Amino acid sequence: MTRRQVTFLCEGARLFGTLDIGLASGATGLLIVSGGNELRAGAWCGQAQLAARLAREGFPVFRYDRRGVGDSEGANASFRQSGPDIAAAAKAFRAAAPHVSQVVAFGNCDAAAALMLFAPDLPLAGLVLANPWTIDGDEAPQTLPASAIRSRYLAKLANPREVWRLLSGGVNLGKLFKGLRSAAAVAPAAPSGLVEEMKAGLAAFGGPVSILLASGDRTAQMFCEAWDAGDARVQRVDSGSHSFSDDAAREWLHARLVEALAG
Repeated sequence: MTRRQVTFLCEGARLFGTLDIGLASGATGLLIVSGGNELRAGAWCGQAQLAARLAREGFPVFRYDRRGVGDSEGANASFRQSGPDIAAAAKAFRAAAPHVSQVVAFGNCDAAAALMLFAPDLPLAGLVLANPWTIDGDEAPQTLPASAIRSRYLAKLANPREVWRLLSGGVNLGKLFKGLRSAAAVAPAAPSGLVEEMKAGLAAFGGPVSILLASGDRTAQMFCEAWDAGDARVQRVDSGSHSFSDDAAREWLHARLVEALAG
């Protein structure tokens, strides 16, 4: 497996990317789109490790820093302005690995939202979207969705130790009743802005789509509140890690990516 740095232009700014490629390299490659202000190496170098593993297994991987992030030049705009960056990265990927005939894109958090928004206009064969961001802004809400609170309390009631704490006075009743009121709240209507744009983008995209959720992650829970409950493209793993950093979630994510790349 070899790893090399690649520079390319996006609307006049010089961007930096990294190509991981194995000796037995296939024709389908993975483009990793980083979320937020995350560097192309990923949290705890997770994306770099994932790229190396997939490359050894025959799938070339290209990851990059969008404008204004990490090594790349330009202004750091939001994910809503990142369409040109993704398009330029996909083009650079194909130029750096000419044998790659189709590119599957993977994005987590607002990178997943960006892929939903811009996918119809991008040269991509498929999408893997993890814990998509659904808030029009950069800050996550401070409260959990009602469905997440209900799940938490149901789990507590199924635990004999928690029931004993309740019966023996070891639980703050004021806090408990406040939580129960939140759990009983009716979920608000799905926002009509960003989420509807994301749905429209996916509807206009012709390739296969996988939506991956860490069930204990707040961003994933917010997505579930706003998304269609019966969407068959959604798959879940029992993890609270937004970046799939625990061992079980990491292996699950890897398996889902291999499925998408193998077609």
